Amino acid sequence: MKEQDEDRIKSLLREALPPVNDSVEPARDLWPAMLRRMEKQSVRAASVPWFDWALAGGLVAFAAIAPRTIPVILYYL
Repeated sequence: MKEQDEDRIKSLLREALPPVNDSVEPARDLWPAMLRRMEKQSVRAASVPWFDWALAGGLVAFAAIAPRTIPVILYYL
């Protein structure tokens, strides 16, 4: 790239992006909100829909009826 192009890109970037101040802090404490969000996600992860339990039960029943299919089932997991 030519020096002229580099200078043009630098000037365009300076115009487009505001200067960053190191002293800028959030208006409020964000940690309590983060804790609430993490608790919501852990509660959601613990609740498993009934359909997933039905699929797991079907797999167990199928493996009990036809044990030779266990390696095939494990392969596709």
